[in-house]
Amino acid sequence: MPTNNKLKILNDPIYGFITIPNSLIFDLIQHKYFQRLRRITQMGMSYLVYPGAHHTRFHHAIGCVHLMQQVVNILRFKGVSISEEEEGALYAAILLHDIGHGPFSHAMEHSIVNNVSHEQISLLFMEQLNTEFNSSLTLAIQIFKGEYPRPFMCELISGQLDMDRADYLKRDSFYTGVAEGNINSERLITMLNVVGDKLVIEEKGIYSVEKFINARRFMYWQVYLHKTGIAAEQLLIRALQRAKELNKVEKLNTSRTLQYFLDNEISFENFNEETLNIFSGLDDYDVISALKEWQHHHDFVLSHLSEMIINRNLLKIKLKNKKIKEEDLKIHLQHLINIYNISESEAKYFVFTGEISNQAYQLNHHKINILHKSGKIEDIVKASDQLNVKALAKPITKYYICYPKEKL
Repeated sequence: MPTNNKLKILNDPIYGFITIPNSLIFDLIQHKYFQRLRRITQMGMSYLVYPGAHHTRFHHAIGCVHLMQQVVNILRFKGVSISEEEEGALYAAILLHDIGHGPFSHAMEHSIVNNVSHEQISLLFMEQLNTEFNSSLTLAIQIFKGEYPRPFMCELISGQLDMDRADYLKRDSFYTGVAEGNINSERLITMLNVVGDKLVIEEKGIYSVEKFINARRFMYWQVYLHKTGIAAEQLLIRALQRAKELNKVEKLNTSRTLQYFLDNEISFENFNEETLNIFSGLDDYDVISALKEWQHHHDFVLSHLSEMIINRNLLKIKLKNKKIKEEDLKIHLQHLINIYNISESEAKYFVFTGEISNQAYQLNHHKINILHKSGKIEDIVKASDQLNVKALAKPITKYYICYPKEKL
């Protein structure tokens, strides 16, 4: 296979020109598994709240590779040894870290497959690609799984200052117009260093880290866990669950790819090569076209759920700091049952409770370590003079109840 003309340059709205670093990365981007990410939105149903949030997992993954190139250059400049093989593996691992995402990000994991996470599917894709690309992804897979003996490389793929977060905060902030999430990823990367094969941030980067943690907290409450976005995602999960339920009795109008997941009970144990291949054809378009069709279905629940998403006629959602009382739930359920003369099990598709939680900084997960000029290394919580960082390490949980507005 000729390798000429593979070092392409892409124009990105966030970073400007991005170079594709080697022919393997080019070939992986060209592969149909990766091209599918052009049809998977990065932010699920958030576009119903922030109309600009239509960017894709494809954008994000390539942005991550660009940031990883900067990291490699900075660390080498500071005397950290990174071999050519390790460099290539870092690029491949970060490029493919999200390749297992299903339509509308997390909705699929809770509806038409049984507890199969996108990380597990990403790994299955990487192993399949490794076979196709003559084992050239073996080291990338080791790093992705967190098994490589140089921990800082694993942290760059999945840690609290990984390139995934460094890109998505900046990118999602740009496309939503939520300026508070706009972190200075370039400065953060410039402050990175490695001591004893562990990732550290030089002392002068401490304020950038504080801003990064604050931006993360803000983006979660304001964007990723925005109550309207939660209501929309829950409607989508329930529409897919109802479709799977009805499909046991009658075949629904849907694409061949989505039909496979409605017909079969898919769990991680039976997620084989055939399933992976079919999954590689499943994207947002299958789901949206199905919903457009299902809004005309004779089933009360499926048609209403589908129509609500298509026309953005969403459920009312209330956030509380305490658990929702059982009697509040019963009042809304009974109201709906009386108006539409439907069963309680049908009403439960429209009236339900749940919880969301946010922890901007995880104390038990690859701590962010600050390297002082003296050579002392300490966790950001101790190093920061801002009490705020300690507060952000505590998980905050909020509870919600969803129910219809006056009429469905």
